[in-house]
Amino acid sequence: MKIAMWSGPRNLSTALMYSFANRSDMRVVDEPFYASYLAQTGLSHPMRDEVIASQNVDAEAVIEELIGGDPSIHHYQKHMTQHMLPTIARNWLTEVKNVFLIRHPARVLASWANKHDTPSLADIGFKQQLEIFEHVVALGERALVIDASDIRMNPEGSLRALCSSIDLEWDRAMLSWDTGPKPFDGVWAAHWYDAVHRSSGFAKVEKDMPQLRGDLASVNEKALPLYERLAAHKLPI
Repeated sequence: MKIAMWSGPRNLSTALMYSFANRSDMRVVDEPFYASYLAQTGLSHPMRDEVIASQNVDAEAVIEELIGGDPSIHHYQKHMTQHMLPTIARNWLTEVKNVFLIRHPARVLASWANKHDTPSLADIGFKQQLEIFEHVVALGERALVIDASDIRMNPEGSLRALCSSIDLEWDRAMLSWDTGPKPFDGVWAAHWYDAVHRSSGFAKVEKDMPQLRGDLASVNEKALPLYERLAAHKLPI
């Protein structure tokens, strides 16, 4: 089984990758299109040179790796939706089980602001996430949606529902993991993963919704309708 988990940044995506990686029957890959994205866009991200040096920048070659390999081994792919540039083929999405991890944009933006300046709508991936979701549906494939807040509120119930929906046997090992860096982390983990490296399980229920101002509030206003369209399809817990 190949699972493509589509998320924007600051979405609980790394913790969910650690959850799946803690299964004995699962291999994971961390943001395989990141180097290709940076090489094609020329964007200046933290550790840009290191990221490009660490991965294949040829998107077609990356796709071949994602859909190839031993079919008897489960394969979890953590994808950032903003990395899926229009130049990257999407016909391979019929070869994987597509799941969309969403999080309220106000929470995403508040988390982002702790690390970076105010992002654009494109930076946080909501528009791209909805586009990929609609593309998967148009291909006649099932597109599952899970909410990061639901996972934090009820990790076992949420993950059991997800596993059932993709015909994957439930494994309690998904509820916790060892602290510290992981061998499958992308090289960018040194900049971004400090909090999740201190964790050994999913964080507690989130506090009240952040109150955003200025440019952050403007981006939230644009992202919210996109989030709500995806949230209408999320798995019941």
